[in-house]
Parts: sequence; structure tokens; C-alpha cells
Amino acid sequence: MKLCLYKCRKKSTQLSTTGFALASRASTSLDVQTPWSGRFWAQTGCSTNTSGWFSCATADCASGQVTCNGNGASLPVSLVEFNVGMFGGRDFYDVSLVDGFNMPVSVSPDGGTGICHTSTCPMDVNAVCPLELQQKAPDGSVIACKSACTAFNQPQYCCTGDFLTPACPPTNYSMIFKNQCPQAYSYAYDDVNNTFTCSGAPNYVITFCP
Repeated sequence: MKLCLYKCRKKSTQLSTTGFALASRASTSLDVQTPWSGRFWAQTGCSTNTSGWFSCATADCASGQVTCNGNGASLPVSLVEFNVGMFGGRDFYDVSLVDGFNMPVSVSPDGGTGICHTSTCPMDVNAVCPLELQQKAPDGSVIACKSACTAFNQPQYCCTGDFLTPACPPTNYSMIFKNQCPQAYSYAYDDVNNTFTCSGAPNYVITFCP
């Protein structure tokens, strides 16, 4: 598994690395200077070809290297999103399945003050992914599950056009993600219930396959 990091806002401080390999049960740590806004995700099925180009079967960032160098992930991808110390010293964080799913993941504050809940998607959504949303490996196995917006690019699934409103409802497709992972942010206006806050400069523990 490779972990990739993406800085979202121009004013955010660049991290010391934008990607690294992480073996099973291994861990690493990164320091973030506040304010900071960005995303973390895991890439799977990674390899380097004979020309030295690095790529991954899911969530590839098309940099050709282990580091993403500011590139975002290809969809579908499970995201951990942060706004750290940007709004009155509070942190906002979530696990997002709005762009689909490629791996179970959780984020938990360590320390801090306030409610400081864990945001998590511990289930394998690939196991219940409808055929029309499946991303498959060459051997036919399901390696990721697309959002309906990515799969169909229609306003009712993307909350665009006539559906560009906070009243844009979840769909049968987004409810598949929500039912599997009720504590994750699963559709465009799901952030009211599934974006979490914490104050007091906590550490955060991101766990893949929790």
C-alpha cells in the first residue's frame, strides 16, 4: 500500500513528503504546521514498470513516482480530509466517500478538547458495490467502488445544475455507502452530520483497514 498526501489550499504549508510506501502493520508520522488543509489517501496495486514509471491500480496520482507532488487521486478513492487550525483554532476532519471507495479507513483524534469523535469507514464497500459502480482488476476482482456521480455524471448524482442545493437528497447509490459506513461523509451535502471537529491541537491517527 502507498499513502499519498495532497495539500488543498495555497496558503497551507507543504508537508515533508507527499507520498510513501507503508507495509502492513507499519506506521509513520508527519508534522503539520497550522493552518493546514489537505487530504490523505491510500493507493493499492502499485508497481513500477520497466521504464521506471510508478503507478497504482486504485487512487493513482499520475506523478510516475511514489510521491504525488501535488497531484490529486484518480477516482474512486476513500479520502481523509482535514482543515487544521483554520477556523478559530478548531480542526475539521472527516472520512469522505463522496468520490467513491477503495479502502476502509478511519481517523481518530488523540488528545484535544471538545467532542472529538472518530470518523470511520471500517467496512469493505467493494463487497456490496453494484455492478455498474465497480472498478475491476484484470483478474475480475472488484478493487474499488465508484460514486454514482463518477459513474454516470448526472446532476441528480453530482448535486449540480437544478440539484445544486443543500436540499439535494441522497440517492439509492449514495445510501449504499452510507449504510455500510454511517460515520463517513457519503454524498455532497452529508457534511452537516459527518464532518467532525476538535480543538486544542490534538494529534490524529489515520488507520487503513481498521
